[in-house]
Amino acid sequence: MHRAKLCRLFATLLLFCLALPLQAQQFERVGNYQIHYSAVSTSFLSADVAAEHGIQRSPAMALVNVSVLEEREDGTTRTVNAPVSGTVGSVGDSSPASLSFRSLRTGDSVSQIAVFRIIEDEPMRFDLEVRHDRNEAPADIGFIQRFTIDR
Repeated sequence: MHRAKLCRLFATLLLFCLALPLQAQQFERVGNYQIHYSAVSTSFLSADVAAEHGIQRSPAMALVNVSVLEEREDGTTRTVNAPVSGTVGSVGDSSPASLSFRSLRTGDSVSQIAVFRIIEDEPMRFDLEVRHDRNEAPADIGFIQRFTIDR
């Protein structure tokens, strides 16, 4: 049983490492923190990984993933559990939908993920607030991405 759990954990890590570059993973540097963010269709997830993490697989659904790394003085980095809130909608939408983020832990790493419905072939605007350091104001991250629905 332990070996099976370890294999699923490795598969999850591999999935996110492979899926993120497909959508040109981006990051912003805020002080000594790197805030990484990306959005991918949930159809990229394997059925097992999606089921294990309670994520609906669908060509019409996507996942936004945010992770924060703190750069230490010795040159190493560590993952930070940074709460995220935000919205998504069409560019120019006056009432975007709220994103409901939750933590996804894999080993020592933690990401914040939220699932949302794709607006097909329209640029979608993401406005995120990332609490990378509880002693500082949250970082505002905004990006635009277009999705297509593979049928």
